[in-house]
Amino acid sequence: MNPVNSDANVYVLKPPNADAPVRPLARDYAQELNPQQLAAVEVVDGPALVIAGAGSGKTRVLVYRVARLIDSGIDPASILLLTFTRKAAQEMLGRVGLLIGPHSDRVMGGTFHSVANQLLRRYGRAIGLEPGFTILDRGDSEDLVNLLRVQVGLGETGRRFPRKRTIVEIFSKASNTLRPLDDVLLNEYAHFVDYRVELEALQKAYEATKRQRQLVDYDDLLLRLRELLAVDDPARRMISGTWRYILVDEYQDTNRLQAEVVRHLAATHENVMVVGDDSQSIYSFRGATFRNIMEFPDQFPGTRIFKLEENYRSTQSVLALANAIIEGATDKYSKTLFTHQQQGERPILVQTVGENPQSRFVVQKILELREEGVPLENMAVLFRSSFHAFDLEVELVKQGIPFLKRGGFKFIETAHVKDLVAHARIVHNPLDNVSWNRVLQLVDGVGQKRAKDLIAQLVEAEASYEVLRQGGGRSALGLCHLAEALESASQVEDASPPDQLQRLLNYYYPILKEQYDDYPKRIRDLEHLMVMAERYANLEEFLADLTLEPPETSVTEVDAPGRDERLVLSTIHSAKGLEWHCVFVLWLVDGRFPSTYAFQDEDGLEEERRLLYVAVTRAKRLLYLTFPVQVYDKITGTILSKPSRFLDDVDASLVEPLSVVEDGDAWRWQS
Repeated sequence: MNPVNSDANVYVLKPPNADAPVRPLARDYAQELNPQQLAAVEVVDGPALVIAGAGSGKTRVLVYRVARLIDSGIDPASILLLTFTRKAAQEMLGRVGLLIGPHSDRVMGGTFHSVANQLLRRYGRAIGLEPGFTILDRGDSEDLVNLLRVQVGLGETGRRFPRKRTIVEIFSKASNTLRPLDDVLLNEYAHFVDYRVELEALQKAYEATKRQRQLVDYDDLLLRLRELLAVDDPARRMISGTWRYILVDEYQDTNRLQAEVVRHLAATHENVMVVGDDSQSIYSFRGATFRNIMEFPDQFPGTRIFKLEENYRSTQSVLALANAIIEGATDKYSKTLFTHQQQGERPILVQTVGENPQSRFVVQKILELREEGVPLENMAVLFRSSFHAFDLEVELVKQGIPFLKRGGFKFIETAHVKDLVAHARIVHNPLDNVSWNRVLQLVDGVGQKRAKDLIAQLVEAEASYEVLRQGGGRSALGLCHLAEALESASQVEDASPPDQLQRLLNYYYPILKEQYDDYPKRIRDLEHLMVMAERYANLEEFLADLTLEPPETSVTEVDAPGRDERLVLSTIHSAKGLEWHCVFVLWLVDGRFPSTYAFQDEDGLEEERRLLYVAVTRAKRLLYLTFPVQVYDKITGTILSKPSRFLDDVDASLVEPLSVVEDGDAWRWQS
């Protein structure tokens, strides 16, 4: 009998629950989301990339997407939400719970590292990792590196070898970027490239010791998970099958290692939604790579791309400038931010003669806005690098304006600035025993007791520098050099503060290089200190303005009577994700923003552009972009500056130009 009969009746097998009524959703998502957000939230299967412009409701999309998956009948335990902080995951899942109830408790939410820890405890034996492995914190890692450094014969090299903290930073950067140690040294720690062979040997010893002793450092959590997912196919399938829906927040901030982990986690389904903004990728110094978000569609063919362009933070005038700045980016996902809010005032492009007038303009404008009812905490001053705000900090202290600084150290809190200023204080006042205590302990062979004994002699002596020359023992040569430097700075003709500081800095350079592995960056800070000294006639005035508080007191402790609020000073990197009514962006000058170091690196220059985009989009209503037309250069003296190249293609109609001039005691603003 022929089993295939075209005349036979057909009986159709239906999918399970095909006759069940369609489950109604608990919420009307179309009423609670804008059309762009709704389109992203309604995705169920397959890869999806959500390009979320600044202030466009990125977190809202993640929260509603998790809620809708559960609302649609997806098992909450099959959903994984990866974030960069535990707090972010908890807050998002808490909001999901408010939307749909306790079902969200079964969603797995956490950081890449916390998820990796959980998986390695369960499946790690396949790669030789027992469930009871120990996680090293950064301090533990540094101590282990230091121990191994001695064991492999690098304890006494007779040369300036990197400190344990720097070594761990170098190893960490290599791990997170999946780059050879050679490459990291050459491109980011060039001043230590001569130690390549020694560092490679130390790295091998470090890795071998961790494996032998069941130790895992913070970076290893992802490296070992990557290893597990690559070599253990059953484990990879089990893990991928457990979490059928993966969501990743801030994908533009992921590194190569994290991107590979995501790819492995989605091995059996590719139901991955990543949310981020390529225009806000600004953390390459941490190992994050802009390429991850740009290459996501290549890694996951068939990716659907959604763009969130409606902004709920800023006025249209601010957004128009942001759009114009990012339009010049060479590689991007094109988007145009818009808002249904008011047009608002045009951003102000402020031209000042030099750095100090720039600082004084910002201070005066802040005081005016404060009188108009804008609280200090609703204003922020943003800058590319921490030292760009040093002069402003001095002016804020002089005016008694309380402030909080985020990102980098406060100017007079930095150890190297304190060191140089302490030398200058002694030149000004040889009886300053606080400064003597700091300066003496920088001399090789001088400890606390020796410093105390010397200070007792110094404050009593008529010729204090001669006391230093009479010292003996291991510190004798160092004390003589100190005496020569202090004496030289004291005898500068016409007592020019920059010349005095330069002589002290020449003495301090070798100490700085010995004390700090990141001395190239600290040297730039000290050179800027000398630029600040240019406008002072004598050392006394300079020190008085610089340190109105005692040396150990932060300038942030200066407070105004009856006021609790504080102005925010912040690097742009530390301001990401925040917003203020009024924002000032300092030093929009080529060489400062973008930094000189980015000029010869196209990727670096593009990141600087994105950094400005982030700064501009922090402003809700008022935005001031300032640039001095004269910049003091240590080598060439005062030079004319060029406004940031990122403003070259910005239509003049998008900003209101403003020149700040000074006429006696009166300020004038000229449009």
